[in-house]
Amino acid sequence: MEQNELNRELIRFIEKSPNSFFAVKTAAEALDKAGFTYLFEGDRWDLTPGMSYYTTRNSSALIAFRLPEKDLLGFSIMASHADSPCFKLKPNFELKAEDRFLKLNTERYGGMILSTWFDRPLSIAGRVMIKTETGVESRLVNLDQDLLVIPSLAIHMNREANDGFRFNPQTDLLPLCGVSSDSLKTLIAEACGCEYEAILDTDLYLYNREKGTLLGQEGLLCAPRLDDLQCAFASICGLIESKPGRSAAVCALFDNEEVGSGTKQGAAASFLRDVLKRIADARGFSEEDFLRSQRQSFMVSADNAHSVHPNHPEKADPTNRPYLNGGIVIKYSANQKYTTDAVSGAIFRAICEKAGVPTQTFANRSDMMGGSTLGNISNTQFALNTVDIGLAQLAMHSAFETAGANDTAYLVKAAKALFCASIESNGDRYEITYSQE
Repeated sequence: MEQNELNRELIRFIEKSPNSFFAVKTAAEALDKAGFTYLFEGDRWDLTPGMSYYTTRNSSALIAFRLPEKDLLGFSIMASHADSPCFKLKPNFELKAEDRFLKLNTERYGGMILSTWFDRPLSIAGRVMIKTETGVESRLVNLDQDLLVIPSLAIHMNREANDGFRFNPQTDLLPLCGVSSDSLKTLIAEACGCEYEAILDTDLYLYNREKGTLLGQEGLLCAPRLDDLQCAFASICGLIESKPGRSAAVCALFDNEEVGSGTKQGAAASFLRDVLKRIADARGFSEEDFLRSQRQSFMVSADNAHSVHPNHPEKADPTNRPYLNGGIVIKYSANQKYTTDAVSGAIFRAICEKAGVPTQTFANRSDMMGGSTLGNISNTQFALNTVDIGLAQLAMHSAFETAGANDTAYLVKAAKALFCASIESNGDRYEITYSQE
C-alpha cells in the first residue's frame, strides 16, 4: 500500500476507534475481512495448523494469531494497547448549573495534558449494559456527533491563564452539553436500540471529534489517540500481511495501559499467557514443552516514543535523540521501565535490518523519570526476551498528537518481518529464520 494511503487508512482506523472498545471492534472487522476466525474464550478451541484466529476479552482487548503449518517452535509476539487518556463519565453524570446549563460529571482516565481538551468538539462513546427479557446484554454506542465542549474561562476572568495556571478537573474541566438532559438520554437510548429505562450501567468516555490529517509536504501526521493506535494499527496490518514460519505469529492489543494495566484485560493479566497456553495445548505440548517454548519466543512491546521537541531540544538525552520519520525507536532504561537489553535489542535490530527499516534509540535524561509500558508488565505472566519500541511523536497524551507519516510504514514492515520470523536459541546464540524471503 502506498504510504499516504496507508496513513489515510490509519486516520480512518483512529476515527472509527474513539476508545478501546471500538479499537477492538475495528481491528476485529479487519481480521474478519482477512479470513481470521473468531474464538470465544468460553468455548473449546479446535485449532488447525496453518489457520488464523482471534479472541477478545472484555470487548476492549484482543489477541490475534496465525499458526504455523508444521511443528510449533515458539511465539513471535507484538503487543500494543488500545486505550488513550480521556475523561470517563461518572455514574449519575448529569449536573445542572444556573438552572440553564447541563454539564456532565467526569473523571480523568490516564494522564492527559488537560489544557488540550478545552474548546474542542467532543462526543461520547463506550459500552452500555442493557436489561433484556433473558438477562443482561452489552452494547457498544457511539453518539457520533458534536455534543460537548469544555469551555475555557476568558482571559479577562483569569489573568493567570498563561502563567502556569493549575486546572482543577472537578471544576475547570467538566464538559458543557449542547442538548438537554432528556435529549441526551434519548440519544444514548437510540444508539443502544432500547428505552433509556432498560440501561443498567455504562462505561462511557468523552472523545475528541477532530479528524486526523497529513500536514503539508514534510511528512507530519496529526490525529487524536496516535498513542497507541498508530502501533496497534501497524501491528494488525503486519499480521494480516504475514505468513508464519516455525513460530506462531501473535498480535496483542491490551486495554488499560494508561492506568497501570492491572485489569483482567490489561497486560498484567493472564490474557496473553492463556491464549499461548491454549495454542500449545492444541499442539499437544506438555507443561514442560510450554515452558521450553518461552526460550524460543520473542516479544516486541510497541508503544509510541518521545521525539526530540523542536522548541525544547534540551529535554532529550544528549546522545539518544529520536526524531519524527527517523525510523523505529528502540527504548532503553537502566531501571527496566523498558525491557530492552543487549539480547532483545540486537535481535530486533536484526529483524529491522531484514525488513529494510531504520532504527533509532531513546533513553530518558538521567535527571528525568520516564513512564513504563507493556513489556515488563506482561513478562510477569510469560517471561521471554522482549524489546520495547515505539514510533517517535510529539505532544504525547495531548488530545491531538503529532507523529511522522513515514514511520507508520516502517512499523508495518517490521511487524511483518517479526511475524514471519522464528528465533531459535541454544543459550548464547540466536538463529533467526524467516518464512518469506
